Amino acid sequence: MADWLVKTEPGDYSFEDLLREKETVWTGVKNPVALKHLRAMKAGDRVIVYHTGSEKAAVGAATVFSFEEDPKSAAEPRVTLRAGRLLPRAIPLSEIKSSPLFSDSPLVRIGRLSVVPLTAAQYAFLAKG
Repeated sequence: MADWLVKTEPGDYSFEDLLREKETVWTGVKNPVALKHLRAMKAGDRVIVYHTGSEKAAVGAATVFSFEEDPKSAAEPRVTLRAGRLLPRAIPLSEIKSSPLFSDSPLVRIGRLSVVPLTAAQYAFLAKG
């Protein structure tokens, strides 16, 4: 099992949308490194959902429900996320950046990356709110 963080602009698709819909196929990933991370996801992996834009905070937890990819196609993989729960409180980027747990994380080093691997300790930090 692996842990991930996915970023979304809440005006386009928010964690509240995921909660309401229960599941969604995660789309719109274009960056080659982020696509590589998306392709590494497996059913059962844990996911933190992060709102970009004016919020800039980790807000919710989800799970990778399914993963499908056509090995003959360069198309985006179909990763279905299943809603989990709102975090006890949103964790702002400033707090994430101030934690030594994230000093080497692509989350703080590569700000434009929309899919980021997390260590178990990083996931625990965010999930506890």
